[in-house]
Amino acid sequence: MSDVAVIGAGAWGTALALVAHRAGRSVTLWARDPGRAGEIAAARSNPRLPGVVLPPEIDVTGILPDAGLMLLVTPLQHLRGIVQRLPNAGTLVVCAKGVEAHTLRLPLEILADLRPKAASAVLTGPNFAHEIAAGLPAAAVVASHDAAVRQAVISALATPDYRLYGNDDPVGAQIGGAAKNVIAIAAGAAIGAGLGENARAALITRGLAELTRLAEALGGRGATIAGLSGLGDLLLTCTGASSRNYSLGFALGQGATLAEVLARRSSVAEGVATAPAVVARAVSAGVSLPICAAVADLVTGRSTLQNAMSALLSRPLRDE
Repeated sequence: MSDVAVIGAGAWGTALALVAHRAGRSVTLWARDPGRAGEIAAARSNPRLPGVVLPPEIDVTGILPDAGLMLLVTPLQHLRGIVQRLPNAGTLVVCAKGVEAHTLRLPLEILADLRPKAASAVLTGPNFAHEIAAGLPAAAVVASHDAAVRQAVISALATPDYRLYGNDDPVGAQIGGAAKNVIAIAAGAAIGAGLGENARAALITRGLAELTRLAEALGGRGATIAGLSGLGDLLLTCTGASSRNYSLGFALGQGATLAEVLARRSSVAEGVATAPAVVARAVSAGVSLPICAAVADLVTGRSTLQNAMSALLSRPLRDE
């Protein structure tokens, strides 16, 4: 049994397998498709991360492994189905971001539904997979109510180039990771449509206010949203060309349809499914998220980009 099992062999899962290996852990990387697992194992590389070599010590498999530490890196909308298949052992760390579309659950709430006695945490922050895989310096947050769990995860994964901070506000950390993807679609659409950097800066800033309102309404802290798992992740996702959600919004801003954008890519932009879910969760909590609502209307086809932007700009004037 490995020290660390990474469940999901996309770009981010592969990058985290490399992180765990650099931290001195024995690592198993699981791919849902056994054929793809065999190809990655044979080539010692993942097409999602061109030029990155997987050390021979990382075991790549299509059979669900067991480990003391399980990093769950599958897209959030598939998390429930994967967790139902996992062995009943080990600490579960969710490394996906979003809100489950049909239940409006946050990641750790899904784990609480399925494995209420399991030790759990969320790993989140401003991390692009290709930079982490290359060993470039970065920081992230391990959030859990349990201090011992936080410390165990940090001890298992931290390296000189990958600095991990603990946080006892998993609600705030999860909201930051989920809602920032929605704001990134708006930021990308603004730049793609030629609305300018001023518009993007306004969307990021007011988006941060939306993240803070929702986190606090659900029991999180505004200070968490001001940290790596909120502001840090928001800035990276709304400005980095490698951001899947930003690039999707950019294409929408240039006139592509959502179907056209999704047909051209194999990676998942979590903000598409998260937008209507996070808005519905906010409505149930009595919180207004106008930017997230505009994105939800855009990706569900209820509004055009021009109408969504017009609706935001025509909101009543008030103090910040």
